[in-house]
Amino acid sequence: MTPLTYVYGLVVSTRKPSLARVPAGLPGASRVRLLQVDAGRYLVVADVKRHEYGEDAINQRLSNLDWVSRAAVGHEAVLEALVARATVLPMKLFTIFTNDERAIADVRRNRARVDALIKRVAGHHEFGVRVVMDRATAAARRKAGASRPGGSATGIAYLTQKKAQRDAATELAAHARETVADLYDRLARRARLAQRRSASELPIENGPLLLDAAFLVASAKARAFRGEVAREARALARHGYGVTLTGPWPPYTFVQE
Repeated sequence: MTPLTYVYGLVVSTRKPSLARVPAGLPGASRVRLLQVDAGRYLVVADVKRHEYGEDAINQRLSNLDWVSRAAVGHEAVLEALVARATVLPMKLFTIFTNDERAIADVRRNRARVDALIKRVAGHHEFGVRVVMDRATAAARRKAGASRPGGSATGIAYLTQKKAQRDAATELAAHARETVADLYDRLARRARLAQRRSASELPIENGPLLLDAAFLVASAKARAFRGEVAREARALARHGYGVTLTGPWPPYTFVQE
């Protein structure tokens, strides 16, 4: 049975990229190979079996989170192996064509959009920044800011203490929002583009997630950006905030329309 063409992404490079040390990619896929679309543009593809990656087969397995996760990890691993060598436009997971010719034709048909995306991200990488509030430190600050009852534990004293605790928590939350907004603005000034993700204030293991943002940073400025994030992280750690930097990644966030 004729295999399908799975597309990981488009690589833009004046020289044909090397596939040395590029991992296998999706489970069950063939070795990664390149399809030249035009001068300096190559699709990163692999052959996949229809009974595993045909439309019906994928739809039946989308509820299998373990399988989807392994596919996503393989997809990203291929792109991340190439990001240091050239500009990479990542495709969405499970971008599949019936053959190589249709994959090439699709890119050429969307040339205007592809050109615009290349202009946007060429010579840049994506970095992720997350800010989490440390629960222990936050609790200590709330306790320090709350009023304590006197020697007699009267009802009034108890209510006064509870109000003070609520006020302290409200003040802490407002300060947290202001802190992460200021951090985002400072880092955004060092990036070409920046975008806050919608995961703000979701609970995670170490505390509430206050900021989840992506920054498109010029490759030549990546070291300076890392240094700036490290300085911010040290300063904010004293106030109970944990700052995490990830990347460089292909510009996943900034090729979405």
